[in-house]
Amino acid sequence: QVQLVESGGGLVQPGSSLTLSCAASGFTFSNYAMSWYRQSPGKEREWVATVGTPGGSTNYADSLKGRFAISRDNAKNTVYLQMNSLKFEDTAVYYCSAFAVGRHYWGRGTLVTVSS
Repeated sequence: QVQLVESGGGLVQPGSSLTLSCAASGFTFSNYAMSWYRQSPGKEREWVATVGTPGGSTNYADSLKGRFAISRDNAKNTVYLQMNSLKFEDTAVYYCSAFAVGRHYWGRGTLVTVSS
């Protein structure tokens, strides 16, 4: 059974840092590109970042470059999203996604709330 379980969300103040984790199981993690998406209240889901395989190349939404960092640990079947200098507008449910040709899996998301 494929599972993607996000964790690490919570309530933080503007300017804080937070690291999200996504633990994967039920598929060969190292064969999948892993991504983070987010959905803010009243908005469509948007792509945040992707870490590829093999090699771990990374790509980011232009608006998030320099503040967010995606990484993966194939030994732990886990992908991370380091978020720095958080802003009010980063408030969203953050979703983990796994993609390979013909297959696309999603987690249920973890809520990040940036508030003073």
